[in-house]
Amino acid sequence: MSRTGQQLRQRTIKTMKESAASGPTKPRAAAKPPRSARLRYWFDNSMSRGTPALVAWLAVVTFCLILAFTIIVIVTGWAPANDNGDDPGFVRQMFSSLLHALDAGTVGGDSGSWKFLLTMLLLTLGGLFIVSALIGVIATGIDSKLMDLRRGRSAVIETDHTVILGWSDAVFAIVRELSIANESRRRPVIVILSERDKVEMEDEIREKVPQLRGTRVICRSGSPIDIGDLALSSYRTARSVIVLSPMSDEPDTEVIKALLALTHDDDGSSPGPTLVAEIHDPQNLEAARLVGRNRAVIVDKRETIARLIVQTSRQSGAAAVYTELFDFEGDEIYFHSDPGIASDTYADALLAYESASVIGLVNADGSVVLNPPADSVVGDRELVVIASDDSALKTVKRSSAPIDEAAISDAPAAVEQPSQALLIGWNERAATVVSELDSYAAPGSTLTIVTEFGKPVVPELTNLTVSVERGRTSERAVLDRYSFEELDQIIVLCYSDEFGAQRADARTLVTLLHLREISSALAEDDRPAIV
Repeated sequence: MSRTGQQLRQRTIKTMKESAASGPTKPRAAAKPPRSARLRYWFDNSMSRGTPALVAWLAVVTFCLILAFTIIVIVTGWAPANDNGDDPGFVRQMFSSLLHALDAGTVGGDSGSWKFLLTMLLLTLGGLFIVSALIGVIATGIDSKLMDLRRGRSAVIETDHTVILGWSDAVFAIVRELSIANESRRRPVIVILSERDKVEMEDEIREKVPQLRGTRVICRSGSPIDIGDLALSSYRTARSVIVLSPMSDEPDTEVIKALLALTHDDDGSSPGPTLVAEIHDPQNLEAARLVGRNRAVIVDKRETIARLIVQTSRQSGAAAVYTELFDFEGDEIYFHSDPGIASDTYADALLAYESASVIGLVNADGSVVLNPPADSVVGDRELVVIASDDSALKTVKRSSAPIDEAAISDAPAAVEQPSQALLIGWNERAATVVSELDSYAAPGSTLTIVTEFGKPVVPELTNLTVSVERGRTSERAVLDRYSFEELDQIIVLCYSDEFGAQRADARTLVTLLHLREISSALAEDDRPAIV
């Protein structure tokens, strides 16, 4: 360091020590702003309050204007006498000045001296400016209100409605199914809260779900994880709340945050709405259940889809059964209370109804037991039934038909043989599909995985022997390498981890067309199940 630099450093240190030793300095008193500045500040604050404040200021200006001209006319005596020859009073002249200020045509009927006529003309010109400003303020206020309504920021005042938080491709199927389920309800309402534009959401729903069957869909723009925005949906008075997994990098994090916002004020004094949330990654299930407590039903999207894929590939017709039970067209699964069969056993409950089928019981802790032991007493437990509609259960008739026990088949179940399966493609659900296949397969079964993308990581298996091969799965030559007549099932997974929805579906459809063409050349008994 140079000598000059050392001197500068020593001088700075000395100055800092002197400042610290002298203690804090007393702040200088701020100069008091002039009265005109304070008045302008007060006026600006009042003007920033919006349309009501502007209208109030115009009313004040109008009153001052007509008061000033009334005093001028009364003091100068320019006002013409009335029909009785008397001078108009102060109140009468105030009313006349008000008419001149608000209606420009009033000056056309005036009579009297030129001084009076010119005075009224000036008053009318001042009134024109005020009325013009008033029209502009009102028009601006209406436009602002329309913009607020367009943004979807007004609170919903509904009860016993369904709230959907978030936005994904699943929202259209949910709205469609809810509209069918709500046909028996009076004035049903669905409220959707999402960060998307309100008008865009309404247009998409109107385009993709044209038949709402009397159900009103109300859209609001806001964040489902923000407590203030969440209040717009009136979720506290809702019948149920559905939390969708958003299309983002961390969808489960946003779902858990939404559950926290929904349950932040839950003190247990009231049951509140039923919460249903979908989780993308099974590792976040426990965290979601911990946040949702006993109020939330957490749906593992990946595992649920994987199980449906495996079960429908193993059992012909299972897809039609699931569709019949899970959608609201035809018959569905409901919970039903019937004190009349409280003393009956489950075997008696199976035969109790003419147009409903009992399939299980609901325990006191909320758990469901499907097909419990026949000697289980129903008691005060709810029944799990399949019926055409929940309204039909209110008037369901008791069954009186006799049972033909000779028609019951007691043939032993066939021993399951080892199977051969082909898994085409790979995505984040593939490992779960393989695990589910292993739990159903007989020992000695084989699984061949053919994929073009991804890095297949096969979990630990018990019954399956797995081989992984590489190939372009949308090419016919690759698929012809496998003997379809020896396969029991073929599962095709889309490359959702590699491509967007449209491109991934296009490759899957090309693969499916090749598979159907190859299978069509086989005998019907030799054709594998394709999912």
